[in-house]
Amino acid sequence: MQPQTGGHRLILATRNAGKITELRAILEAADLDVELVGADAYPEVPDVKETGVTFAENALLKAHALAQATGHPAVADDSGLCVDVLGGAPGIFSARWAGKHGDDRANLTLLLAQLADIPDDHRAAHFACAAALALPDGTQRVVEGRLEGTLRRTPTGTGGFGYDPVLQPLGETRTCAELTPAEKNAISHRGKAFRALVPVVGELVG
Repeated sequence: MQPQTGGHRLILATRNAGKITELRAILEAADLDVELVGADAYPEVPDVKETGVTFAENALLKAHALAQATGHPAVADDSGLCVDVLGGAPGIFSARWAGKHGDDRANLTLLLAQLADIPDDHRAAHFACAAALALPDGTQRVVEGRLEGTLRRTPTGTGGFGYDPVLQPLGETRTCAELTPAEKNAISHRGKAFRALVPVVGELVG
């Protein structure tokens, strides 16, 4: 799908086509006259190292870098799994919990091993997402979304990615990996954060 024409250009700091499609649909549903493109539209702009200590800091780092480099408003997000008995870990280290960035299976195996002796009623966890909007003049806003749940002992389901096969949302009998994409988007931490960003985009951009 090509980005809509007209309106203000807004850049989403990702090369993930799924994220772009998700945010574009949310903006269009809100009837905002915004042209959304991904970071691929600016291949000369390097990816930003996520050196922050919170999801919000990492999202702001990426959004500001892209806004400064392109001269357009930019949105970025950062998310992860926070486990209560681990003091909020893996948190910002979710994607590299086992050491290598993006090794979902290793991350999941390590996490389940660390929680092996934790009883079911102490396995609360949530997915958290911070979404940031930054303007070239330095203006910034951050919103957050959460998906509360509990952690299963074994992975179930083939959908989604990351820790989806072990997080069972509150009120659900299925894991995130067993939900349809539409069901997951309706309750996901990123969906909630993106939807909370809509009035901010409306105020500052479109």
